[in-house]
Amino acid sequence: MEKTRITHPRRKEDFVTGAYSDGVIVGNMLFVSGQTPVDFATSSVVLGTIEEETRRVLNNIKDILEAGGASLDNVVKCTVHLADSDDFDRFNAEYATFFGGVRPARTTVASGLKHGIKVEIDVIAILD
Repeated sequence: MEKTRITHPRRKEDFVTGAYSDGVIVGNMLFVSGQTPVDFATSSVVLGTIEEETRRVLNNIKDILEAGGASLDNVVKCTVHLADSDDFDRFNAEYATFFGGVRPARTTVASGLKHGIKVEIDVIAILD
């Protein structure tokens, strides 16, 4: 099995956030690791409202997908971790602006996220 590592295009070489790849391609599938509201240009987490963090997370995912030859239209599954389940409606409204047509299957759970982060999302995409 051949695996290809995908890295966020603005990730600095010395910015290590964990023992994982931003994305991995296997066959015609692209797996994007859980993304948080990181500004890869400054190597820092940017906290904000649930809407702001959701936007930043999904834009990071979009950038990783594009680096792997895909787009948000290729996403078939998302897993969402929310620090506060009371944020669900506001999160969902922002999330919906990123996906049209047949939206990806999704699981959303309440999770204990570190550093005050409100949302983390990972996705699976099928490459054309």
